[in-house]
Amino acid sequence: MDAMKLPHSLKPRRARGAVLALAACVSLAGNAQVNDLPDLGESARAELSPQMERRIGESIMNEIRLREPGYVDDPEINDYLGRLGRRLVEASANPTGEFHFFAIRDNTVNAFAMFGGYIGVNTGTLLTAQSESELAGVLAHEIAHVTQNHLARQIAKEKQNTIPTLIAMAIGVLAARSNTSVAAGAMASAQAGMIQAQLAYSRDFEREADRVGFQSLERAGFDVHGMGDFFERLQKAGRLYENNAPVYFRSHPLTVERLSDMQNRAQDSPYRQVVSSLDFQLVRAKLRVQALPPKDARAEFERLLEEKKYVSEAAVRYGLAYALLRARDLEGARRVSAALEALRVESPILAGLAASIGEQSGDFAGAQEIYRQALLRFPGARSLVYGYADSLYAAGSHRQALAFLDGQLARDPSDFRLFGLQAKTYAALGRRVPQRRAQAEYYLLQGQLGAAIEQLQLAQKEKDGDFYELSAVDARLRELRKLQMEEERKGMNGG
Repeated sequence: MDAMKLPHSLKPRRARGAVLALAACVSLAGNAQVNDLPDLGESARAELSPQMERRIGESIMNEIRLREPGYVDDPEINDYLGRLGRRLVEASANPTGEFHFFAIRDNTVNAFAMFGGYIGVNTGTLLTAQSESELAGVLAHEIAHVTQNHLARQIAKEKQNTIPTLIAMAIGVLAARSNTSVAAGAMASAQAGMIQAQLAYSRDFEREADRVGFQSLERAGFDVHGMGDFFERLQKAGRLYENNAPVYFRSHPLTVERLSDMQNRAQDSPYRQVVSSLDFQLVRAKLRVQALPPKDARAEFERLLEEKKYVSEAAVRYGLAYALLRARDLEGARRVSAALEALRVESPILAGLAASIGEQSGDFAGAQEIYRQALLRFPGARSLVYGYADSLYAAGSHRQALAFLDGQLARDPSDFRLFGLQAKTYAALGRRVPQRRAQAEYYLLQGQLGAAIEQLQLAQKEKDGDFYELSAVDARLRELRKLQMEEERKGMNGG
C-alpha cells in the first residue's frame, strides 16, 4: 500500500482528549553517545521505582481500555503486535522486561511508550509501513525509550514523588509534546517552565532511542534499513503537506542529523533480505477491511485479486473472505476460505477466520475442532483462547467452557478477559456466587477495586453458595478491604 495513501474513512481527525494525550507522554527520545546524556545512575530510580512506574502505567492503560473509544479491542491485532514486540524485546537491553503492546484506531502515524512498558501503536502506522521491518523499527525505537528509562529521567529531577503529582506532570509533558487541545490546561496545572525545560532533552533522547532501537532491530533479524526508510518517507510527506505533517514528528522531532545517522548505520551493516511475515500482511488486510463499508471492502479486495496487485495472495484472499463474512455472505466467505486452505499457509488469524465462518453458519462442532487444532499449533495465541471459550459458550457447552477457562487461568491468572468469560459462563448456569467472584477478579485486574469489593459483597448475599465457596468469598473480601484501606492510607503515595 502506498505509504501515505490511506482509505478515505481513515482521513485525519482531531485528537480525542486527555487519555491519549497522557499516553503519548513517554514518546521522547537517540544516536548520541551515552556520555552526552544525563547520568542514568540511581537518581531516576530513587524518585520513581519500577513498582511506581508499573502502577502509573497500569492506571493509564486501564483508563485507555475503559474510556478511549479508539482502543482496538481486537485480540488478533494485539496478539500480533505482542509477538512482534516480544521478538524485539528479547533482542533489547532488557530481554526479560515486561512489555504490553496494543493498537489505537487512528489513521495518523504515531506510536508511544508509557510507564510500565505499555506501548501503543496507531493503526495508521501499521497501514503506512511498507514492510514488517519498518514497523519493527518504530517499535524498537519505543522499546528503547522504556529500556533507557527516558520518562523517569525526565521527571526524576522533580522532588515531588507522589503518584498523582507524577501523573499530572506526565500529562503536561505529553500534552505539550502532542500539541493537543488539552495542552493549555495541562500546562497550567503542571508548571509550564518545568515542562519546557524537560522538552529540551527530547532530541538527545530521540537519538539514543534510535541508536539502541537500531541494535535491537539488527539483533532480532530485521532489515535495518527499515527504520531510516520509514522516517525518510514520513519526512518527505511532511514537506509535501506542511499543514498536515505526520503527528509522529510532534512527539518525535526528526532532525537531519537523526535521519543521516539512521542511514549511515544501515549502510555500515551487511545487507539482509527480510520477508515480511504473513501475519503482518493479514493484520494490514484486516485493518483495511475494518476501515471500509463491507461492500466497498469486498470490491477492493476482489479488484486486487483480479489484477494480481498484491505482495501476499493469502492476505488478499483473507481480506476478501473477511469482507464477505462482515457482509454476511457466508457462502462466499466459505468459498474464499477454501481457496485459502489450498495455499497451505498457517496463522492463528486464518484459523480464527475459518472458525468464525463455521460459527456463523451454525457449525459449532466444526468451529471448535478448528480452535482445538489451532491451539495445538499456536498455544500462545490469546485470540484463539478467547474464540474457543466463546464458541463453547455460544454452543451451550458451559461446563466444558468452564473447564477450559480454569486451565487457562491456572496458566495466566492476570488475564482479566478470562475472568469476564468465566463470569458470563457461570451466569448462564445460574451459579451466582462463582459468577460474582469471577466478576470481582475481572474488575480488580482493571483497577476497579471498589467495584470488585461490591461484587464480593453481593456474593455474600447469594443463596446458592456452599460453605467452602462462601468462605472463599469472605477471605477474598477481607484481602481487598485491607488493600483498599492501604490505598486510602497512602493516599496513592508511592511510598
